[in-house]
Amino acid sequence: MYGKVILSLVFVLLLLITYGIFIGTADIRPYFFPSQSLSLVPARVCETAPPLKVYMYDLPRRFNVGMMDHKTRDDEPVTAENLPRWGKKSGLRKQHSVEYWLMASLLDYGGGEDREAVRVLDPEIADAFYVPFFSSLSFNTHGHTMTDPETLKDRQLQADLLEFLQKSKYWQRSGGRDHVIPMTHPNAFRFLRQQVNASILIVADFGRYPKTMSTLSKDVVAPYVHVVDSFTDDDLQDPFQSRTTLLFFRGNTIRKDKGKVRIKLEKILAGYDDVRYERSTATTETIETSTQGMRSSKFCLDPAGDTPSSCRLFDAIVSHCVPVIVSDKIELPYEDEIDYYQFSIFYSMEEAIQPGFLVDQLRQFPKERWVKMWKQLKNISHHFEFQFPPKKDDAVNLLWREVKHKLPAAKLAVHRSRRLKIPDWWQRRR
Repeated sequence: MYGKVILSLVFVLLLLITYGIFIGTADIRPYFFPSQSLSLVPARVCETAPPLKVYMYDLPRRFNVGMMDHKTRDDEPVTAENLPRWGKKSGLRKQHSVEYWLMASLLDYGGGEDREAVRVLDPEIADAFYVPFFSSLSFNTHGHTMTDPETLKDRQLQADLLEFLQKSKYWQRSGGRDHVIPMTHPNAFRFLRQQVNASILIVADFGRYPKTMSTLSKDVVAPYVHVVDSFTDDDLQDPFQSRTTLLFFRGNTIRKDKGKVRIKLEKILAGYDDVRYERSTATTETIETSTQGMRSSKFCLDPAGDTPSSCRLFDAIVSHCVPVIVSDKIELPYEDEIDYYQFSIFYSMEEAIQPGFLVDQLRQFPKERWVKMWKQLKNISHHFEFQFPPKKDDAVNLLWREVKHKLPAAKLAVHRSRRLKIPDWWQRRR
């Protein structure tokens, strides 16, 4: 009887081997060597694909760094050598400077294999097109009062840029779908934003955008550039005990829309000895105070501002202070790669404004879990660093990687639009 069983097993084995040889699709290893089973998850594109080839339009300096350097001629080409640097005292303008760092990364020809995107000078071989218009800095420089005539220059720059793009055959070829346009300030490009809606927009969140315009399906959510200094010497033996403040917040409490929750939180969190909730505007001195406050606190409160997101989240991350996020409609950068739940705590606005709720929850928070989150913050904080030249897996490289993920859908839309006899019939059907 045992001989028949053994003979049957040998027959099945020979049959599988023969099938695999002649058909070429069988893999018998999982049956006989479970530890060598092949992964069912395909390798990420970014692990094997070459860098994204990006063509950057050569725009006059008034569209970008001319707003930082008024002494250089408008037609002087921007290079890595003459690129103006962000000053230490640039304040809140710096938090909207993603546009600058993306441009800078394309001016740097070094980096080799660590780069997610490289500049190409031939637009015919480009995968994507970068539009180096500093729309956020333009608003902060020319239009921050939101009234005429101060906003006229911001409006004119947008109109001039749109005219330039519409004359480009590469814009015409794709309808702008493979073009990358940064606008991280909620009021950036506010006059003619709808005219560039088809492009891949680099945004901080969708708070000021209609649902028909900006979505996760085509756009990239970027982190704000952190304002406080990064905590590079955070190597304490017992950080939980060393951080004596339970919960820290310092910032403007007069906000619009959902940001009105800050006023409610100010009242609810008053009177606790281990909570610091302070009104403040951003100056060099107050930013330094916030830096020290975050480094000495276990948890840093990140409520919604004028829009769902806030620079405070990224200040907390580089300070290794566990973020407590109170924003019902926040979108987070790189969320297809980073699990924020590993190092952040989320509460709805309804939960947060219950008297005593936040403080009770945080006082009962297990030390072991907090330490684990603190270690994770130290491990991932480099993903939120903007620097020149860029480094492997820093904020700039991750943003270009996100752009790479959006391009297949953009190319699909371009190809479909070329052959459709009834434009957008599928959209109308839905």
